[in-house]
Amino acid sequence: MSETTYDVIVVGAGQVGATLALKLAPLLAARGLRLALVEASDAEPAVYRGEQFDPRVVALTPASRRIYEQLGLWRHIEAERACPYRDMLVWDGEASGRIGFHADELNCDHLGHIVENSVLVRHLRQALTYQSTVEWFRPSAVATLKQRDDGAASVGLDTGHTLVAPLVIAADGAHSRVRELAGFNIREWPYEQRAIVTTVRTERPHGQTARQRFMRTGPLAFLPLRCHWGEADAGEHPWDEHYSSIVWSADSALADELLALDDAAFCDRLGRDFEYTLGAVTGTDRRHGIPLYQRHARDYIRPGIALVGDAAHSIHPLAGQGVNLGLKDVQALYQEIERALTRGLPLSEPSILRRYQRQRLGDNLGMMATMEGFKRLFGSRSPAWIALRNSGLRRVDNLPLIKNTLAQKAMGV
Repeated sequence: MSETTYDVIVVGAGQVGATLALKLAPLLAARGLRLALVEASDAEPAVYRGEQFDPRVVALTPASRRIYEQLGLWRHIEAERACPYRDMLVWDGEASGRIGFHADELNCDHLGHIVENSVLVRHLRQALTYQSTVEWFRPSAVATLKQRDDGAASVGLDTGHTLVAPLVIAADGAHSRVRELAGFNIREWPYEQRAIVTTVRTERPHGQTARQRFMRTGPLAFLPLRCHWGEADAGEHPWDEHYSSIVWSADSALADELLALDDAAFCDRLGRDFEYTLGAVTGTDRRHGIPLYQRHARDYIRPGIALVGDAAHSIHPLAGQGVNLGLKDVQALYQEIERALTRGLPLSEPSILRRYQRQRLGDNLGMMATMEGFKRLFGSRSPAWIALRNSGLRRVDNLPLIKNTLAQKAMGV
């Protein structure tokens, strides 16, 4: 088939890629430019209703939420099923140390929102269908990637289409095909853990509080969800807050054991290991085990190519920051593209791409190092390390200035 020329090609229409494409669409359209959006899957995000939930969720920070407010999507996402959390409690399962973060102490309405992945992606893709400057290629997988003599990138799809653009943005996930074909070097290692994710119902409501217990076998998080049962009677709250999304990052042997349990035994084990903080666990959905890796590209850019989101970095889920880091990538790259267009520079201008890399590489490395440190600290069985982290949690909890600074950084404010 013949080549088709665009100004930007975005590969991957998940949360990060679709968000970037939707932000870029009006910017490019105002200048008569075009964007190609390539997505390997033609499956639409599932629609969950009532007590059925997507097992994959994201803890959106206020900074990430503002992106969707600016795109005009947040009111629809929030109305469907975004659960705010006002408090976050973290404690050491091997000792008595604990720390709490509270919206009231930060003079804000909430610390963040728990949103199902499918809700975000569905609203993003629906909004993209109204963008005339965006042309979809779906289902289409990248088969080849070549740098042309004129500096543009040529992207060959498995459907036979060839797309050409001065800038290709890889948002195609942790196993990025673009990253591989472009020859980016990565550092990665397995954690020898799996994240067990599912939705559970608890005896007591979560009270819009996110909770995480650190254990020597890995952290266990309960993230608040809520479902809507239709219009409430006068004076009655319309949301059911007995549901939580759990992320149990368990050592491989324990993960195998937990996945093999029947539902009743799993609920019993989960309630016990979470110290019955929300009472008994009375129900569970299907469990999924996801292998955990630390993965980071040594560089985020090549001539005419940029990596964003999981294509650039994957971190341990213990802080729930993966998608938020990807959305920071989106903001930074969008601003640099806007800068190039304002100054009349080519979109593949090396100085523009270098600025993007400088902004994001250090921040992502810092977060990855912090998560690695937390994992090792709370995974240690040394009495000295247990005493140190126990004392540290208590001390920070009693130092409002330090605690609130940490909370604000995590919230992106």
